[in-house]
Amino acid sequence: MVFSIAMTHPSANDTAHPHAELLALDWGTSSLRAVLLDQHGQVLRQHSSADGILRIPAQGFAPFFEANFRDWMDRDRFFCLISGMAGSQQGWAEAPYCPCPAGFDELADQLKWIETERIAIVPGMSCLRAGLASSPTLASIPDVMRGEEVQVFGALRSLGCNDARMVLPGTHSKWVQVRDSRIQHFHTCMTGEMFALLRQHSILSRTLPALDSPADHELDTQAFDEAVALAVKSPGLLATAFSTRSLGLWGTLSPSALLSHLSGLVIGEELRCQHLTAGEEVIVIGAHALNLRYGRALESLGLQPRCLGAEATWAGLFSLYQRFRA
Repeated sequence: MVFSIAMTHPSANDTAHPHAELLALDWGTSSLRAVLLDQHGQVLRQHSSADGILRIPAQGFAPFFEANFRDWMDRDRFFCLISGMAGSQQGWAEAPYCPCPAGFDELADQLKWIETERIAIVPGMSCLRAGLASSPTLASIPDVMRGEEVQVFGALRSLGCNDARMVLPGTHSKWVQVRDSRIQHFHTCMTGEMFALLRQHSILSRTLPALDSPADHELDTQAFDEAVALAVKSPGLLATAFSTRSLGLWGTLSPSALLSHLSGLVIGEELRCQHLTAGEEVIVIGAHALNLRYGRALESLGLQPRCLGAEATWAGLFSLYQRFRA
């Protein structure tokens, strides 16, 4: 499980990147992204692999890091910050959640040190949202995130704003409310996971293209847009999901268009559950393909999306680094 983001010899690294200051890692469940940042937060080098935390044995995180990244850490004043699931119970070391409302300072104060003032894991965040007032067990419902908080603060830094409504689409989408540069609350929508379950493990899969076909990477904009419109006006996904099968049986939509239809239904369902106001700006932080879909869906509802990608993660980690170094 060894990959190299750097040259083998530290001296060669120093020659190639004399101004490198921070090794930033986004270590998730199924993937690992690493970048080398200079003193201005600019990316000097980057690498990604499938070495997520689930591929690393329980006692294997330190040896893995040593094999892949130690060359960068041999230099004076060099620093590594890690975000994501590396701080979970299944990760390198558990970093307790930072409760909301919280800002940048609270997050920085709760770094989990792997090696004092050298290697640290950024804590995730938690919040309590209203549940059933009549229930002693569900009066409040906890929610958590790891990694997205870094993207949120990175987006604030990149866009120069203090108040924002954000969505971070993915397997588990996060909707985040920020006021005065502090995360006030957030909640999770299992949109990506629901799409995968319906696409692969339900009766709907029988009329959809084979998994990993070109249709998985293409978007039929008309089918998608119409499905979003249907979803936001419907009672809910349980009332619309079967249309993905029936429209195929009737020959109304082709198999590839059906996949875009299903995508529009689940994203539309997610938007239906939000309290959105026409004209409101929503910052979208995600992969390009998801940003494209969420941007279209939000615009169709009269909202104003602003999209960011991986740069939000690196901006957030670099800001934490600057705060610590100050």
